[in-house]
Amino acid sequence: MPPLIFMITFTNMTGAAEIGSNSYLLDMDGVRIVLDAGMHPKKDGREAMPDYSLIGAADPDVIFITHAHLDHIGTLPVLQDAHPAAEVIMTAGTAIVGEAMLHNSVNVMTSKRLQEGIIEYPFFTHHELEHAARSWMVRPYNEAFRTGRRGAVLATLHDAGHILGSCGVELESESGATLFYTGDVQFENQTLIAGADFPQKGIDILLMECTHGSTQRRSDYTREAELRRFADAIRETIEGGGAVLIPVFALGKSQELLCEIGRFKREGLIPDVPVYFGGLSSKITLIYDKTADSTPRLKPGYRLRDEVETYGLPKQGKAPLIASPGNIYLVSSGMMSEHTVSNLLAAQVMPHPKDAILFVGYSDPDSPAGKIKAAAPGSLVKLQEKGGQAYPLLCRTECFDFSGHATREALIDYAVTLAPRTILLVHGDEGALEQTRETLQQRLPQTQIIIPQPGKSYKLD
Repeated sequence: MPPLIFMITFTNMTGAAEIGSNSYLLDMDGVRIVLDAGMHPKKDGREAMPDYSLIGAADPDVIFITHAHLDHIGTLPVLQDAHPAAEVIMTAGTAIVGEAMLHNSVNVMTSKRLQEGIIEYPFFTHHELEHAARSWMVRPYNEAFRTGRRGAVLATLHDAGHILGSCGVELESESGATLFYTGDVQFENQTLIAGADFPQKGIDILLMECTHGSTQRRSDYTREAELRRFADAIRETIEGGGAVLIPVFALGKSQELLCEIGRFKREGLIPDVPVYFGGLSSKITLIYDKTADSTPRLKPGYRLRDEVETYGLPKQGKAPLIASPGNIYLVSSGMMSEHTVSNLLAAQVMPHPKDAILFVGYSDPDSPAGKIKAAAPGSLVKLQEKGGQAYPLLCRTECFDFSGHATREALIDYAVTLAPRTILLVHGDEGALEQTRETLQQRLPQTQIIIPQPGKSYKLD
């Protein structure tokens, strides 16, 4: 049988080979496709956007959004405004969560314009977002459909196991070439979301995330043992007369851990104490509950608001929230960004030896959460970039592994299972990308492995 002849061009529009404003341009036998439309979490203004000038003046045929985290969906309305003829495709879960996340982003950008003078903000208004969302097309998992001009591309969305609605995108061109984009993936079951259900064969080109590409999980890890260790830390702090601060991302981690805290209480693993929970996390939790019967999950029909009692956070302008002994504060942001509830509470918790900050996810080293993680006990840590007081780190701090991303080992094993002709490695820092490339090159010597550089196009034939 003669080798497959096809022509695919891939362009990295993220602006940097890192975790950031994820967006990629494909040309599959003349059909132009954009994968994701993110906003960089560490940059502001135009620097936070992908380089959409690489698309050119002509509209792409279709835009796929893999999930609703802002580093994958944050600039979608901007892209739609520039290219209104493009189809926009995602899962139903991503559509409903994504709209909520983007409305919140408008509020954050508007606040930054007022507080920091970033004149480019907001990139879009609430009204413009509502208009853009009306054209989003939702597709179910595991059902192939035609898209692109003349329906030339056969597409299938596969459950990525990362958060509600997350998907990997499988594409087959007219010439029969297949490309699979993992998006953000977790192969293991979480608490509410089942592990990824990805294709196991028949892929020519794999576009794969590498978030944990340089991190090796300890050999004795099990999720249940980690959860038990987490419960023990909460119980010991509460019984010792302290408050527990758990900084979490509003989408995904908040819902997973709220569910677990409810279970801990029912099973007597922790005392039945107040749990403070609110803001964007509450809005996303309502969406999780609203879609409990219509989207895949490990606990069908389970509604967090019915199962776990929580206390709301003060409204803006009301009396500030005080970190009181005997309470759990499950609050955003996960990186303790300035002006967030977790940042404000950290200033109260850090100086008190009886209190605890329990980290349950990734923290950028330059973020307040990253600085606390790296600080020696008793040292001073500043929670504000400009000015502000430094606080002594006297409280208990611990880190727990409840990642929504696949381990390095699982990513490598998946790529080896597929054994594609070409692998493109994205969504990782420099070390993660390079270590993944080196390992894969050893295990798949016949495979072409590329770390695509920003702004550069690669012909994959």
